[in-house]
Amino acid sequence: MRIEFDRDTCIGMFQCVYEWESFKRDEHAGKAILEGADEVEPDRFVLEVPEGEEFNAEMAARVCPVDAITLYDDGEQLIP
Repeated sequence: MRIEFDRDTCIGMFQCVYEWESFKRDEHAGKAILEGADEVEPDRFVLEVPEGEEFNAEMAARVCPVDAITLYDDGEQLIP
């Protein structure tokens, strides 16, 4: 499972932070950070979801009010 985070779209509601510990608050920028992710293009980050953390990653994606988080499994987009 892979998660993609569009930091430019993020509006800093930080709901993802409460759902999955891989997301952290960046108070200075007013946006979330996806720790351990690779920046594949400016402000777009990708991370392979560690085994056992799929549910939390899914919940983080579901609660994002601006759909800045996309979840994929075997190449198929699950969320949003």
